[in-house]
Amino acid sequence: MFSFTVAAVVFGVVFLAELPDKTALAGLMLGTRYRPSYVFVGVAAAFLVHVALAIAAGSALALLPHRAVQAVVGVLFLAGAAVLLFKKDDGEDEVTAPADQSFWKVSGAGFTMILVAEFGDLTQIMTANLAARYDDPLSVGVGAVLALWAVAGLGILGGRTLMKYVPLKLITKVAAGVMALLAGISLYEAATG
Repeated sequence: MFSFTVAAVVFGVVFLAELPDKTALAGLMLGTRYRPSYVFVGVAAAFLVHVALAIAAGSALALLPHRAVQAVVGVLFLAGAAVLLFKKDDGEDEVTAPADQSFWKVSGAGFTMILVAEFGDLTQIMTANLAARYDDPLSVGVGAVLALWAVAGLGILGGRTLMKYVPLKLITKVAAGVMALLAGISLYEAATG
């Protein structure tokens, strides 16, 4: 039986835990460069996979080797920061026109980025623990998915709005710096356990 109370509690917990996380940053960066609806489809699909895994695995996800996951995430963030900093500048300070962007390319990029970066994340483990605690997989799943989609949507739309006021070069450099910082934190956690 679906419980609105459980779904609401899970939504609140997951939303607050994910809001300051890398999802908003990833959504912001993708939202500045690509058509937001395409980005959201990929990101939303990745979160469905994450929540399904968390619900299916229950608290077993907490047993994943945290250090290895953090090391992979750290390396991916370093690679992302390097790509942002060293990519060839076309002199453009605007987003590519949506007509030039393939749905599958953009949504695939969003899906892949979130799928890899969020695997073993705090909110995925938290969702698994909440599923085990409440023994209500549907309510926990709905609450978690809606919370993750809300954070992603805020990041994607925030990126599009930000482009109206801040040059893309500056956004790219700031995002690269934040990604490098997140890489450092992830690699530090991997090294120290």
